[in-house]
Amino acid sequence: MGWHADPVTSTASVPTVEAPPQLSWNLVPAVVVALAAFLMFGLQRESLAYPVLAAGIGLGFLLDRDLGRSLLLIGLGLAPIGLISVAADIRWSHYFLVAGVLTIALLTPYLLDRFVFRRHVIRFPLRSGRHWTVAERVYMFSVLGLAWLIMPYYFINSGTYLNWPAPTEPSELGRLFVGVNAVGLWDELFFICGVFTLLRRHFPTWQANLLQAVIFVSFLWEIGYTSWGPFLTYPFALVQGWLFARTRSLPYVLCTHLVFDCVLWLILVYAHNPGWLPRIFWY
Repeated sequence: MGWHADPVTSTASVPTVEAPPQLSWNLVPAVVVALAAFLMFGLQRESLAYPVLAAGIGLGFLLDRDLGRSLLLIGLGLAPIGLISVAADIRWSHYFLVAGVLTIALLTPYLLDRFVFRRHVIRFPLRSGRHWTVAERVYMFSVLGLAWLIMPYYFINSGTYLNWPAPTEPSELGRLFVGVNAVGLWDELFFICGVFTLLRRHFPTWQANLLQAVIFVSFLWEIGYTSWGPFLTYPFALVQGWLFARTRSLPYVLCTHLVFDCVLWLILVYAHNPGWLPRIFWY
């Protein structure tokens, strides 16, 4: 009998990854963690939010160790934010406090995931390996029109622009601009590249997106998007998650978000200081 060598291939075999089930008990602890974020930011019931958060993480470990790790990383990002107020405030002391806490909240899950758990799930993809489609380019430009049509009516009619301080001098104008856009940048890094990506490891994209949007919108509520703001911010968070899943491009979702934030800055200046800007908004 002749001896035959196994065939040699030039590429490594790719392991088959089983798709997450549509519904499973693992969804329960993830929902509990999202509920904790709602309690922490939406209702500002921190004394209740932290036990609920711990319960969700603990249940995650009981059901699936890897899920527990992902929920722990999300919890470690949320926990320090709940210790401070993230309401809009451009005083220098608050400015640096929020910047420091948000940096810790972003870096802690990333570093633990990469160097302790050695999974490297959280990534910040600057290159997706594909060009933006015509539809994606058109949407990018249409965002500006959508922001101009919708946001002035919401902020001015509801009075939510009063949740942001009124800038009265150049330094405050600059701090408000940097603060609004820096938080927008952080939103995408933490909620989309972090929370959404971690949840997608365990759940179908649509479920992960619904959950991250709850956490995202709860945070935005404390910042100042109150009144009927969630009817705008929840669809926005869903679209951002969907766009990231589709394009795998951090620059793309950043561009769409920062367009809205630049319009927000103009609205705040326009509403707080009538006469500083020409009548650039229809409302």
